[in-house]
Amino acid sequence: MTERAVPDLDQTSSPIPTASTAAAEDAAVRAHQPEHGARNTRVIWLLLAATFVVFLNETIMGVAIPHLVVDLDITLEAAQWLTTGFMLTMAIVIPITGFLLQRFPTRPMFITAMSLFSAGTALAAVAPGFEVLLAGRVVQATGTAIMMPLLMTTLMTVVAPADRGRFMGRVSIVMSVAPAIGPTISGLILSFLSWRYMFVLVLPIALAMLVIGARRVENVSETRRMPIDVLSVVLSAFGFGGLVYGLSLVGGEVAGTAPAGAMWISLGVGAAGIAAFVLRQLMLQRRDRALLDLRTFRSANFSVSVGLMVVMMAALFGTIIVLPVFLQNVLGLEPLATGLLLLPGGLAMGLLGPTVGRLYDRFGPRPLLVPGSIGVSAVLWGLTTVSETTSVWFVLAAHILLSVSLAFMFTPLFTSALGSIEPRFYSHGSAIVGTVQQVAGAAGTALFITVLASGQAAAAAAGASEVAAEAAGIQQAFLVGAILSLLAIVGAFFVRRPADVPEGAHAGH
Repeated sequence: MTERAVPDLDQTSSPIPTASTAAAEDAAVRAHQPEHGARNTRVIWLLLAATFVVFLNETIMGVAIPHLVVDLDITLEAAQWLTTGFMLTMAIVIPITGFLLQRFPTRPMFITAMSLFSAGTALAAVAPGFEVLLAGRVVQATGTAIMMPLLMTTLMTVVAPADRGRFMGRVSIVMSVAPAIGPTISGLILSFLSWRYMFVLVLPIALAMLVIGARRVENVSETRRMPIDVLSVVLSAFGFGGLVYGLSLVGGEVAGTAPAGAMWISLGVGAAGIAAFVLRQLMLQRRDRALLDLRTFRSANFSVSVGLMVVMMAALFGTIIVLPVFLQNVLGLEPLATGLLLLPGGLAMGLLGPTVGRLYDRFGPRPLLVPGSIGVSAVLWGLTTVSETTSVWFVLAAHILLSVSLAFMFTPLFTSALGSIEPRFYSHGSAIVGTVQQVAGAAGTALFITVLASGQAAAAAAGASEVAAEAAGIQQAFLVGAILSLLAIVGAFFVRRPADVPEGAHAGH
């Protein structure tokens, strides 16, 4: 039997606590903190390592797309599904994790997530064709979708409020470094080996994390028995899945390669599904049975922080898509050189995470968010000047400054958002944050690609060369991002350090 944080409480079937019982439970948890501190820290480090491994695969396929088109004899549109399908699966599964993390303990959820990821990795490594490879990516994404909310919920549950910034800074390493080095690693692998080795080399690491986690991860969260609402699951799948899929078709719609009307149909289905999903949750949460409890938004601080996340994630993912296009199609760099050029920024963002976390614990969010948002805006405005004569060193410096500025944004936003809600809503808040990341990333990608394509077409019609026209489109994409970034500067002044919110209280700060 694993040791629980509060041994005298029945954590497998406890109802949602009242304010008075919550106070007693909180006191009991704090009384046991010295005894369980080492165990909790070990669990968090194991979850961090496992999440790093699974998040590495979110961006590893981009550079491999041209190779897969040739090796598997498929179209470029089909090959893109290896990335789109991964993102789509994440958007569908993450909203369900709010329920799963309340229903099942930490250890079984970890084993499930890493088992799914390992199985998907093995399937992709031996895939005889595109269909099996896509299935492997979907299974991988299912495990990945569970890991981040599991990590965030566990961290919020076992770490004292005064130390959350420091620990959340370590989470930012996972969120930024893993996706950033994914393209570089895949570029190095593809320079010497087959695309299969992107999965072959990851598989033993994933299996090792599974074995270590199965032995060492302990149950540190409370759970309660509750039925799952099947209708909510269906509405969530249609809503978030339809929205992300529709946004992924925007580039094809602009280029004329997507099926006629498919984008608008998907976006319409997504919008209707989300509206119905929200209404369903509002009804179910009256009986504490919501799949994704929206009472988290009663906290103004949570709402503002999530709104800022939307702007920042859209800017980040849009830039991640557009900068490689600029470097390769306008400046003529090879894919591996592109990956290496963008690597320092991703490493800087991640390595700054713990430092930013300690600064958050000491000074709160606003002294970090305001300069961070100004830095993001300054870089995006600077990138509106790029052309075919731009130096790669300017791009390198801009990307590093953007990454550093984002490092000053993400840790304070995550910590402030989740710290502003009641502990019983941590799993739901983590699921909302994860869902927002996926949807905002897809929206940012769609927005930047649409503006780029439109600007490129207009410049070409005006007589510009192919390279100059693409540079003009990229300038306009960054211009839209720069304008959006001004909203983040304003919003940064409204995020406050959260109090330690007790059960039954609705933080309005």
